[in-house]
Amino acid sequence: MPRPNRARTASAVRARSVCKEDLPLSTAPVLFDLPGSAAGQEVQRVRRRSRATPGDPGRPRHDDYDDVERDSYLGTHHPSWLARAEFGGFRPVPLCISHRRLAHRRTLPRAVTPRLLDSGAYSELYLRGTWTVSTSEYAAAVRRCQDEISQLEYASIQDWMCEPHILARTGLTLYDHQARTVASYINLLWRDDTLPWMPVIQGRTLDDYLRCVDMYDAMGIDLTAEPRVGLGSICRRQSTREAVRIVEALHGLGIRLHGFGFKVQGLRAAHHLLYSSDSLAWSFSARHQDPMPGCGHKACSNCHRYALVWCNRMLRSLPAWHQTSLHPPL
Repeated sequence: MPRPNRARTASAVRARSVCKEDLPLSTAPVLFDLPGSAAGQEVQRVRRRSRATPGDPGRPRHDDYDDVERDSYLGTHHPSWLARAEFGGFRPVPLCISHRRLAHRRTLPRAVTPRLLDSGAYSELYLRGTWTVSTSEYAAAVRRCQDEISQLEYASIQDWMCEPHILARTGLTLYDHQARTVASYINLLWRDDTLPWMPVIQGRTLDDYLRCVDMYDAMGIDLTAEPRVGLGSICRRQSTREAVRIVEALHGLGIRLHGFGFKVQGLRAAHHLLYSSDSLAWSFSARHQDPMPGCGHKACSNCHRYALVWCNRMLRSLPAWHQTSLHPPL
């Protein structure tokens, strides 16, 4: 299936001003860090058109969902994999790599396959307790990745996870994290609305996630019009009944979900409700197994051959997952 044009358009529509009284004191001073030229002006809602065109009807009806081609991004620690021929060609294998693996490199590889850029939000908050990379710095880094590496399909925003241990690390409330997540998306659009930013929904319970959707909507952002929306703080409980109910509810709203860090068990429970996912689980699996025949290393936790075999086996175990990047067995 040909990939649709990823051109993005942002249009501002008239909206009410956002007052500090509308938000908790802990979030009000930092929410919507707008450029200096917009300081003091009315904060406007941001809307973006769906990528659907007359020849591309956009999100399919539920009864023909199984005809959708979904993307499973293979996670990697290694920037060099973006340029490896094994991942490109007629059946490219989409890759997911963290901004943290690219940020300090002098030169960047030229990609041979589509890719998803993860912001490295979990590591940033877990290690430092806050975002130390500014909105402008992150937007500039993503622009560099787009220009020098190319084939960037989605770039995750600087979201704020809502797991209890992350909340304890930041000292903020769950609502604070949700507000900052929504703010990140709007701030990044202000910096560069031509980049393929992927908004993220954060929460713990179903009500939390629905509230986060409402928070986007209150700022004029229709998540059902976005080509992909990340689902945060779910990967550690992805195969539980509660997690599946959350995915079902958001899918039922018409949101095209991306599952961060989904492992095989989680995909088997919810793959039919996702439009895409990414996983680095192959590396963890390889640490506890003997190396593949023909591999000279002690473990295949950094082996591209093992990663491709794992990806093929995983996708073939999901009968409703349609992806053209499946390679012949190695």
